[in-house]
Amino acid sequence: MKVNQFPDRIIEIDNEEYLYFGGTAYLGLPTHPEFKNLIIKNILQWGTAYGSSRSANIQLNAYENGERFLANYIKADAVLTVSSGMLAGKLVVETLTPQTDCFFYFPDTHTAIKAQNSLPFFIGEKLNPRLLDKATEKITILTDSVPSFHVKPIDVSILNLIPSNKEITLVIDESHSLGILGPNGCGIYSTINLPNIKRKIMLSSLGKAFGLTGGVIASDSEFINQMAAHDTFVSSAGMNAAFVQTMADAGAIYLQQHQKLKDNLKYIDTHLIKNRAIHFDSNYPLIYPEIEGVNEIFTLNKIIVTNFKYPTDSKNLNRIVITANHKKEDLDKIIHILNQNQF
Repeated sequence: MKVNQFPDRIIEIDNEEYLYFGGTAYLGLPTHPEFKNLIIKNILQWGTAYGSSRSANIQLNAYENGERFLANYIKADAVLTVSSGMLAGKLVVETLTPQTDCFFYFPDTHTAIKAQNSLPFFIGEKLNPRLLDKATEKITILTDSVPSFHVKPIDVSILNLIPSNKEITLVIDESHSLGILGPNGCGIYSTINLPNIKRKIMLSSLGKAFGLTGGVIASDSEFINQMAAHDTFVSSAGMNAAFVQTMADAGAIYLQQHQKLKDNLKYIDTHLIKNRAIHFDSNYPLIYPEIEGVNEIFTLNKIIVTNFKYPTDSKNLNRIVITANHKKEDLDKIIHILNQNQF
């Protein structure tokens, strides 16, 4: 289905209007008037693109402003912005490869943080025996904050089972939790404080909840300084400077939209009949219905949800996305359909 405008809560297809519960604009920012005005203002100041290296002799204050905001928001020592979440992941893995004896990945880890020759964290339902052996080595564990088809954040407390002869670096992709989970949407990075983790690194796309094309890497200052000196970062252009400055200017909007999203999720939690066929959590804006013929039911009711073949799973992804922009009458319609068809 092709459309001629950004799909907000209403989407027009073949001259007919449908309710839209898809995409990743969780905070509803791409169509938010005040947010768009901030972007326009910053484009007028910083231009449409800045193709120079961040290491060049001319330094744009926009990057310092936006990165300071993000560090405070995420509750990290330091952050670095890049042009995409995918680049953020690839850059982190590239930097860690010479420092890591073995990579391990959690189930359904996103392609952005896949490492060559990495091993599964679990074999069956048990930890990979390699994690428990007596070899002294540096390991890096790769995981999404909330894997696809899940509605709760990953439980990293299982890392406590890994013995102290393993020096652990944890890399967590928060593309689908930054702006959503945690106080004011700060994500889960700041809540991970396991004693046997030597270093934790968070990365995320900013094109989801934050509504801007770009990516962010957050960690301790030493690692972020390593990243800033890495050949790939030095030789590439940065995130759009106008977009980075917009984050610094939009703090109040992020908080307002996060509260609207929370209110919408609380409303759904109050009215949706709980059933195993509906995967939903009141803190998370995705619903995964396991109902036969659900897409046909939605289409008949003039509703479009996300549906496509996901790379890490054999089945099609059917995902209902709740945003801060959805109105109560929109939610009532989706709730009614789910309540009527789940049994």
